Amino acid sequence: MTLKKYLNLMSVLTVCCWLAWILVIFIINPKQTGLIGFVLFYFSLFLAIVGTGSIVGFIIRMKLKNKPVFKQVEISFRQAIWIALLVILIFIFQGLNILRWWNTLFLVLFLVFLELFFLTSGKQYKV
Repeated sequence: MTLKKYLNLMSVLTVCCWLAWILVIFIINPKQTGLIGFVLFYFSLFLAIVGTGSIVGFIIRMKLKNKPVFKQVEISFRQAIWIALLVILIFIFQGLNILRWWNTLFLVLFLVFLELFFLTSGKQYKV
């Protein structure tokens, strides 16, 4: 898959995910649907944040870094997943009334260390 096809497909799917999330907000009543409504809300939001973060992260990385394109795509996609996971977990914790500053700090530190592990353990590519 070429970079142009990847970016076009990712952009279209990200817009679809944002539209799905908006539809979930306006159509689904969480008091009537139960668990399925919450799953649709969080899953569509997760995918929308991953798509947006991946595209924005890739564009920023391409302007700042000199690594191969496939490596930039991989890193930006992985980091978008971490950010989306952080946002979703914060929302879930808030919904359960267990969100505290130390929970958030622990989540952020855990994801930072996890990302540092991936960044330092990967193969090194020559430019």
